[in-house]
Amino acid sequence: MDPILTTNNVWMMICTGLVFFMHLGFAFLEIGLTRKKNAINILFKNVFIITSGLLLYALIGFNLMYPGSFNGFLGFAGFGLEAPLANGSLDLSYNSGYTYWTDFLFQGMFAATAATIVSGAVAERMKLLPFMIFTIIYVGLVYPIAGSWKWGGGFLQDLGFYDFAGSTLVHSVGGWAALVAIALLGARIGKFKEDGSSGAIPGHNIPLAMAGVIILWLGWFGFNGGSVLSADPAATSLVLVTTCLAAAAGGVTASIVSTVIYKNMDLTMFLNGILAGLVGITAGADVMSPVDAIAVGAVAGGIVVLGVTLIDRIKLDDPVGAVAVHLFCGIWGTLAVGIFGSLAGWEQFLAQLGGVAVYAFFCLSSSFVIIYSLKKLMGIRVSKKEELEGLDTHEHGMEAYDHELEAYADFSVEH
Repeated sequence: MDPILTTNNVWMMICTGLVFFMHLGFAFLEIGLTRKKNAINILFKNVFIITSGLLLYALIGFNLMYPGSFNGFLGFAGFGLEAPLANGSLDLSYNSGYTYWTDFLFQGMFAATAATIVSGAVAERMKLLPFMIFTIIYVGLVYPIAGSWKWGGGFLQDLGFYDFAGSTLVHSVGGWAALVAIALLGARIGKFKEDGSSGAIPGHNIPLAMAGVIILWLGWFGFNGGSVLSADPAATSLVLVTTCLAAAAGGVTASIVSTVIYKNMDLTMFLNGILAGLVGITAGADVMSPVDAIAVGAVAGGIVVLGVTLIDRIKLDDPVGAVAVHLFCGIWGTLAVGIFGSLAGWEQFLAQLGGVAVYAFFCLSSSFVIIYSLKKLMGIRVSKKEELEGLDTHEHGMEAYDHELEAYADFSVEH
């Protein structure tokens, strides 16, 4: 057995595990930035996304996204996974570096992320069943079709559009749907005051949110590092360096900008700045120098602060800042490939801009049709009573925290 193929395959499996670990990071971030009465609901959605997402990707998504020879717009290689065998053993020549099974798992972890982005944006007021139906359609059909246009060798690949690990193909695809969802859902009760000003609805566990961000940062080593699609030491090392530097620059810049604007050192802005830098560098992590990565991350850090402010001003409610982080910074990172790094140039910038426009149209229209149809057919928002009392008790019949233990802890502190 070729040791190079084995090394590549092991590295890809490690990266698959790191991307899988990111789903815990998303869950921690979402429940940390929202109220404890909705924690079970958010955790349930995150578990549903990864479980249903993998099954859907195995059934149809993988073969929609990588259909082989097709017309560049839509193709389908058939239902279910194949078993590439050579004399009874796995064919290790698949993609010249790793097995078919490893490729499926790695790509499947990416697929579920798009719906996870929407989960945070609609937190605390969307009915569970409509969200589950949306997830099935979006992860099962929309994401793999969109992904095939670039990563499956479709028409955007032919036009020169570049997205190394998914600033657009993963993050913006989820971000566009999140934008549509929060527009159709409306804001949480108490988010906007009678005079139109924005009211703060603080999360119940900021330390947990910070743990989520650090887990996501670690997971990005697999998200971007695995997108090299081999264990090539030079390529993987560069990608991990640019990824980390962009994250650091995004966090520091967001902290400075938010402090200047709001006159306080907001930890949540700092954390979202780190994520902004990560999302921003994802499209071009393999073609950027360390200095380029710092610049891309720094701009993303400023964008996320201004993006959160913009979302508030247009009276949309995004509890975790998903639209600002994943959509706005995903767009920036995609365009940055034409501005910084080895591919920079007007021709590349226009290719990037065209790709952004294509995904904007497809994802806005498809997510609107899905969510608006669900709104008309079954309703997508919980009742006022359910929202005020919490989705955990009404939709799940349980709570995340034992209130008797909390009361005992409070008593002990007081006495």
